[in-house]
Amino acid sequence: MSALVNFLKQSDIFYQFTPTQLELVANLCQEVVFNSGDVVFPENSASTELYVIVQGEVDILINSGLTDDLEERDAPVAHLRRGQSFGEIALVDEGLRSATARASEKDTRLLVIPRDKLIMLCETYPQLGYRLMNNLAADLAMKIRNTDLRIREQLLYRPQVKKNQ
Repeated sequence: MSALVNFLKQSDIFYQFTPTQLELVANLCQEVVFNSGDVVFPENSASTELYVIVQGEVDILINSGLTDDLEERDAPVAHLRRGQSFGEIALVDEGLRSATARASEKDTRLLVIPRDKLIMLCETYPQLGYRLMNNLAADLAMKIRNTDLRIREQLLYRPQVKKNQ
Protein backbone atom coordinates (compact mmCIF):
# COMPACT_ATOMS: atom_id res chain seq x y z
CA MET A 1 0.00 0.00 0.00
CA SER A 2 2.90 2.39 0.63
CA ALA A 3 3.76 2.50 -3.10
CA LEU A 4 0.22 3.70 -3.80
CA VAL A 5 0.44 6.30 -1.02
CA ASN A 6 3.76 7.55 -2.43
CA PHE A 7 2.20 7.85 -5.87
CA LEU A 8 -0.86 9.72 -4.56
CA LYS A 9 1.46 12.12 -2.73
CA GLN A 10 2.94 13.13 -6.10
CA SER A 11 -0.47 13.74 -7.72
CA ASP A 12 -1.65 17.36 -7.89
CA ILE A 13 -5.17 16.57 -6.73
CA PHE A 14 -3.81 15.24 -3.41
CA TYR A 15 -1.31 18.06 -2.84
CA GLN A 16 -0.57 18.70 0.87
CA PHE A 17 -2.45 15.63 2.09
CA THR A 18 -1.07 14.08 5.26
CA PRO A 19 0.18 10.47 5.14
CA THR A 20 -2.96 9.38 7.02
CA GLN A 21 -5.22 11.19 4.53
CA LEU A 22 -3.34 9.62 1.62
CA GLU A 23 -3.77 6.18 3.20
CA LEU A 24 -7.54 6.79 3.52
CA VAL A 25 -7.76 7.74 -0.16
CA ALA A 26 -5.56 4.80 -1.20
CA ASN A 27 -8.05 2.44 0.43
CA LEU A 28 -10.71 3.69 -2.02
CA CYS A 29 -8.63 3.23 -5.17
CA GLN A 30 -9.01 0.48 -7.71
CA GLU A 31 -6.41 0.09 -10.45
CA VAL A 32 -7.59 -0.51 -14.02
CA VAL A 33 -5.46 -1.09 -17.13
CA PHE A 34 -6.37 0.13 -20.64
CA ASN A 35 -4.72 -0.46 -24.01
CA SER A 36 -4.08 2.23 -26.58
CA GLY A 37 -7.37 3.35 -28.13
CA ASP A 38 -9.55 1.96 -25.32
CA VAL A 39 -12.28 4.36 -24.21
CA VAL A 40 -12.16 5.02 -20.46
CA PHE A 41 -15.55 6.71 -20.65
CA PRO A 42 -17.58 8.17 -23.51
CA GLU A 43 -18.89 11.69 -23.82
CA ASN A 44 -22.41 12.12 -22.36
CA SER A 45 -22.07 9.13 -20.01
CA ALA A 46 -22.82 9.29 -16.27
CA SER A 47 -19.98 10.72 -14.18
CA THR A 48 -19.37 8.74 -11.04
CA GLU A 49 -15.57 8.39 -10.76
CA LEU A 50 -12.38 10.39 -10.49
CA TYR A 51 -9.36 9.01 -12.38
CA VAL A 52 -5.64 9.47 -11.70
CA ILE A 53 -3.05 8.36 -14.26
CA VAL A 54 -0.46 6.00 -12.77
CA GLN A 55 1.22 5.06 -16.06
CA GLY A 56 0.62 5.97 -19.67
CA GLU A 57 -1.32 8.81 -21.22
CA VAL A 58 -4.96 9.72 -21.81
CA ASP A 59 -6.50 11.93 -24.48
CA ILE A 60 -9.58 13.99 -23.69
CA LEU A 61 -11.75 14.36 -26.80
CA ILE A 62 -14.91 16.24 -27.64
CA ASN A 63 -17.38 15.48 -30.38
CA SER A 64 -16.86 18.20 -32.97
CA GLY A 65 -20.07 17.27 -34.79
CA LEU A 66 -18.38 18.14 -38.07
CA THR A 67 -18.53 14.65 -39.57
CA ASP A 68 -20.31 11.33 -39.16
CA ASP A 69 -16.98 9.46 -39.29
CA LEU A 70 -16.34 8.30 -35.70
CA GLU A 71 -12.55 8.42 -36.14
CA GLU A 72 -12.50 12.03 -37.38
CA ARG A 73 -15.36 13.39 -35.28
CA ASP A 74 -13.60 13.45 -31.90
CA ALA A 75 -11.31 16.46 -31.54
CA PRO A 76 -8.55 16.33 -28.88
CA VAL A 77 -8.74 19.07 -26.25
CA ALA A 78 -6.18 17.75 -23.74
CA HIS A 79 -3.41 15.18 -23.45
CA LEU A 80 -2.86 14.01 -19.86
CA ARG A 81 0.12 12.22 -18.34
CA ARG A 82 1.26 10.44 -15.19
CA GLY A 83 0.00 12.02 -11.97
CA GLN A 84 -2.72 14.05 -13.64
CA SER A 85 -6.38 13.52 -12.85
CA PHE A 86 -9.53 13.72 -14.92
CA GLY A 87 -13.22 13.18 -14.38
CA GLU A 88 -13.09 15.62 -11.49
CA ILE A 89 -16.44 17.18 -12.41
CA ALA A 90 -17.96 13.97 -11.03
CA LEU A 91 -16.98 15.26 -7.59
CA VAL A 92 -19.01 18.42 -8.12
CA ASP A 93 -22.10 16.89 -9.68
CA GLU A 94 -23.28 13.64 -11.15
CA GLY A 95 -24.13 15.11 -14.54
CA LEU A 96 -23.05 13.79 -17.90
CA ARG A 97 -19.43 13.70 -19.03
CA SER A 98 -18.58 16.64 -21.28
CA ALA A 99 -15.88 14.72 -23.18
CA THR A 100 -14.56 11.27 -24.03
CA ALA A 101 -11.45 9.95 -22.29
CA ARG A 102 -9.34 7.51 -24.32
CA ALA A 103 -6.08 5.76 -23.43
CA SER A 104 -3.35 6.73 -25.87
CA GLU A 105 -0.67 4.25 -24.82
CA LYS A 106 -0.49 0.51 -24.30
CA ASP A 107 -0.82 -0.55 -20.65
CA THR A 108 -2.22 2.76 -19.44
CA ARG A 109 -2.81 2.25 -15.71
CA LEU A 110 -5.42 4.36 -13.96
CA LEU A 111 -6.61 4.65 -10.40
CA VAL A 112 -10.38 4.79 -10.25
CA ILE A 113 -11.89 6.48 -7.20
CA PRO A 114 -15.68 6.20 -6.78
CA ARG A 115 -17.41 9.54 -6.23
CA ASP A 116 -19.75 8.35 -3.48
CA LYS A 117 -16.95 6.88 -1.37
CA LEU A 118 -14.70 9.91 -1.83
CA ILE A 119 -17.52 12.31 -0.91
CA MET A 120 -18.27 10.22 2.20
CA LEU A 121 -14.58 10.43 3.13
CA CYS A 122 -14.70 14.23 2.69
CA GLU A 123 -17.76 14.48 4.92
CA THR A 124 -16.20 12.25 7.58
CA TYR A 125 -12.88 14.12 7.54
CA PRO A 126 -13.64 17.81 6.81
CA GLN A 127 -9.96 18.83 6.67
CA LEU A 128 -9.34 16.20 3.99
CA GLY A 129 -12.46 17.39 2.17
CA TYR A 130 -11.30 21.01 2.32
CA ARG A 131 -7.87 20.14 0.91
CA LEU A 132 -9.35 18.01 -1.85
CA MET A 133 -11.88 20.66 -2.90
CA ASN A 134 -9.23 23.39 -2.73
CA ASN A 135 -6.94 21.33 -4.98
CA LEU A 136 -9.86 20.55 -7.26
CA ALA A 137 -10.70 24.26 -7.57
CA ALA A 138 -7.06 25.09 -8.39
CA ASP A 139 -6.93 22.30 -11.01
CA LEU A 140 -10.18 23.39 -12.64
CA ALA A 141 -9.11 27.05 -12.61
CA MET A 142 -5.92 26.13 -14.44
CA LYS A 143 -7.88 24.11 -17.00
CA ILE A 144 -10.29 27.01 -17.55
CA ARG A 145 -7.40 29.46 -18.02
CA ASN A 146 -5.72 27.15 -20.53
CA THR A 147 -8.99 26.77 -22.42
CA ASP A 148 -9.48 30.53 -22.39
CA LEU A 149 -5.99 31.03 -23.84
CA ARG A 150 -6.66 28.49 -26.59
CA ILE A 151 -9.94 30.19 -27.51
CA ARG A 152 -8.25 33.61 -27.56
CA GLU A 153 -5.49 32.22 -29.75
CA GLN A 154 -8.04 30.82 -32.21
CA LEU A 155 -9.98 34.09 -32.30
CA LEU A 156 -6.98 36.41 -32.54
CA TYR A 157 -5.02 34.46 -35.12
CA ARG A 158 -7.90 33.48 -37.38
CA PRO A 159 -7.71 35.20 -40.78
CA GLN A 160 -9.88 38.29 -40.74
CA VAL A 161 -12.76 38.50 -43.20
CA LYS A 162 -12.99 41.95 -44.79
CA LYS A 163 -16.41 43.54 -44.87
CA ASN A 164 -17.71 44.85 -48.18
CA GLN A 165 -18.08 48.60 -48.21
